[in-house]
Amino acid sequence: MGGVEDTEPPLKRVKLPLGGSKSFLEDSSLRNLVICSLGDSMARSLPSQGDGEIVGSKGVIKKSEFVKIITRALYSLGYNKSGAILEEESGIPLRSSVVNEFMQQVVDGKWDDSLATLQKIDLLDENSVKVATFLILEQKFLELLKIGQYNAALSTLRNELVPLRINISQVHELAASVIAPSKCLTLGLLSQDMDVAKSRSKLLEKLHKLLPASVMIPERRLEHLVEQALDVQRDGCAFHNTLDVDISLYSDHHCGRNHIPNQTLQILQGHSDEVWFLQFSHNGKYLASSSKDQSAMIWEVKEDGHVSLKHVLTGHRKPVLVVSWSPDDHQLLTCGLEEVVRRWDVSSGECLHVYEKNGVGLISCGWFADGRGIFSGMSDKSICLWHLDGRELECWKGQRTLKISDMAVTGDGKIISVCRETAILLLDREANFERVIEEEETITSFSLSKDSKFLLVNLINQEIHLWNIEGEIKVVAKYKGHKRARFVIRSCFGGLGQAFVASGSEDSQVYIWHRDSGELIMSLPGHSGAVNCVSWSPSNLHMLASASDDRTIRIWGLKKQLNSMRGEVCQSNEIFMHSQSNGRT
Repeated sequence: MGGVEDTEPPLKRVKLPLGGSKSFLEDSSLRNLVICSLGDSMARSLPSQGDGEIVGSKGVIKKSEFVKIITRALYSLGYNKSGAILEEESGIPLRSSVVNEFMQQVVDGKWDDSLATLQKIDLLDENSVKVATFLILEQKFLELLKIGQYNAALSTLRNELVPLRINISQVHELAASVIAPSKCLTLGLLSQDMDVAKSRSKLLEKLHKLLPASVMIPERRLEHLVEQALDVQRDGCAFHNTLDVDISLYSDHHCGRNHIPNQTLQILQGHSDEVWFLQFSHNGKYLASSSKDQSAMIWEVKEDGHVSLKHVLTGHRKPVLVVSWSPDDHQLLTCGLEEVVRRWDVSSGECLHVYEKNGVGLISCGWFADGRGIFSGMSDKSICLWHLDGRELECWKGQRTLKISDMAVTGDGKIISVCRETAILLLDREANFERVIEEEETITSFSLSKDSKFLLVNLINQEIHLWNIEGEIKVVAKYKGHKRARFVIRSCFGGLGQAFVASGSEDSQVYIWHRDSGELIMSLPGHSGAVNCVSWSPSNLHMLASASDDRTIRIWGLKKQLNSMRGEVCQSNEIFMHSQSNGRT
């Protein structure tokens, strides 16, 4: 192929460096370090071909550039022989003979020759030449200093480095290292035991960055171009909901509607009355639900996606409004309707503490960001903070909350609550500062994004508003289509990067929108009563849960998951029937 007889890549034929750097040739691992970082710096010069040729259907890719980038990628991946063969066969050298000569001279420590060759490289501006010259002379100075040639090092400093009149502070550091050689620890040569080859390879990397892309193909250029193409495909994918690990280079990427949860995988029937609220744990391993039947339940999500009942939490004497997971998912709060807040151990299902206040009912609950305490909205419109052991730490009186059970805490500790029918309070405890989000319509519920930068606000007029609450507070998107007339309907963020918005609806359906565009993507029928709440799994992009007045919880997923589950059921039935048949014989 191309008549290449020598099986060694050109970079293997390295000349012995001058001075005390004999170990450079002896240590093949260091020699390979230079090869990998620079991509065959000493490849032999070849006659250039294909400069005017174009490849690709669009007529915009120059063949010579295309081949050079592939060659560069081969060397970067360690395929040095393949890179050399491609240069030979294509007749398109990765670099010019002048650049190869320059890089070889740097590796060999021929400083004066390398400086002379540097002037011959085209397309280098005056400043780049100066900086490159400084780097080369700095390396020369340090190597002379290392082998004890102090007079020669001082001469290089005075007669070559100083006249450049750049990087003055570094020149002072170099001068100080003549008096105190330990300064070399911060100047590139870490110790007397460090091989010169390593420091020269680092020098080559610095020089590489100074050369124009047309002279020296940037490191990992092919990978960068491929990543750009994938970014464009992801950005143009309206229903993108796929992890990067699942994206292939073999075909153009496109997520269809089938990548959004749209099939009922399971129907959970544990509650005996309307299910008002549900929420996945932060790690996605559990799902908690609360109901008008005065109970809450913890469901376990298996690795295969199957959801099963773990604990039934009883003790409330009124309907359970909401639940809230601790930051580590080891504990759960449940809040009764103007009643008490209970704290539960997730592993055992045991009630660890009951939070209550004489003459006042608790209507909402949540956790401190560090998990060391809880907060609750009260029926007297105040907000109270509690230590885990039940001690009341603080209480904000006045119009701090309404009889709406939504509260949240941002990552930096700000408390969010509905303070008036049309307003949401952002309370900064540390700065003792308050901000208010004003809506024109009555607020029925809200949901905080994972990054604490956005707030979904459900309104009585059948709209959901997306608020940016970082920096300038403003509405950035609106979602319409779901039905709300009498009940509290809740929405949530979900999918990859929380790129989607899902909501319940009084018409028994689940609605899903694209978060940025506000486009309604789909509605999911199945429930026979109002859908009160939805929760999207934070660990499974394709799992969504919905709670309904029909007393059930539906687990939504993809069609392929449904087919897989049906296949498993059929296989189990076949095994059962086969075993029964064997038992009869």
